[in-house]
Formats: sequence, structure tokens, C-alpha cells
Amino acid sequence: MPLEAYARQRSDIRAGVMAHKKNRNVMLGDHVTLIFEDEQTIRYQVQEMLRAEKIFEEAGIQEELDAYNPLIPDGTNWKATMMIEYEDIDERRRMLAKLVGIEDRVWIQVAAFDRVFAIADEDLDRTTEEKTSAVHFLRFELTAKMLRSLKQGAGLSMGVDHPAYQSLIPVPPAIRESLLKDLRV
Repeated sequence: MPLEAYARQRSDIRAGVMAHKKNRNVMLGDHVTLIFEDEQTIRYQVQEMLRAEKIFEEAGIQEELDAYNPLIPDGTNWKATMMIEYEDIDERRRMLAKLVGIEDRVWIQVAAFDRVFAIADEDLDRTTEEKTSAVHFLRFELTAKMLRSLKQGAGLSMGVDHPAYQSLIPVPPAIRESLLKDLRV
């Protein structure tokens, strides 16, 4: 959308995206949030980047699209931004050092199928030996049997299995329904 048109509609677009995201955010314990991306959330991110950076030339727009489009699920997976959040700066620093590798220990589980662990940070490594990043990009790749099972009403849970952080939650129905729209069988 041209920047001028976006500026006129930004308030309404933002309200719609925030309402949409309510059923795409999953809290895994007190400090880890998964924000499941889709075309609507990514379109908003791109528009915001174009606005913030005042990008209006075709090459710059294409560069942003190329950076963000890989975050849109393709029908057999879910893609999420993982945020590790600690308000206190010292606690955050301490925990990011303890949580090295957490991005590889986030999982989803469909019914009684094996857990599917995230494929993390495919664009670049965000973890060092000393600390992990507070933001990671995850992909959960589902099998055809899992997709069919979900479409037939199978349960869905998510969690983290890391020595310094454990979490397991059943996915609430409204979030499950929103995520199912990303899948095709």
C-alpha cells in the first residue's frame, strides 16, 4: 500500500491486526511468548517497516518483502517469532546466559504424535556460547498425518523443554482455530 494511503488507514489497520494477533500469541510460562505469523501479521510488519524507514522505491520495497516473506507459513508448517521477556535488565542478562539453546527446545505436539521441535533462526544464528538472543524465528514442520489429525479435531499442545526453562500448555480453542487456518490438507 502506498505510504500516504497507509498513513490514512494505519489506525484501523493496526486495530485489526492487534485483534487478529490475540488468537495467535501463546504464552509458554511467564517469560516466553510465541507470536504465530501469517500473511496479515507480516503484511503489517512490512508496512510498518516501509513507513518507519520511509521506503517508497520499488527496490527497497522488494528488499523488505524478501526479508519478511519467509516468515509466512506455507500450508504445512507454522512460523513464529519467539520473545524471551524479563523486565529486570540484570535478570534478563542472567537468564539469556542460562537459556542458551532454548530456541531448539521449543515444541508443538499434535495428539499422541511425537513432539515437533522448532527449526530455529534459519536466516542467521542468534545464539553465542555465552548467551541466547531475546528474539528468535521458529518453524514447526508438520507431517501429512498430523495435518489430517488436526483437521479432524486432534488436540494440540506446546511447550519448552530446556534445563533452565520448562513449560507445557494445551493450546486454547480460539488459538488452535486461528492456527488451523494456516494449514492445508
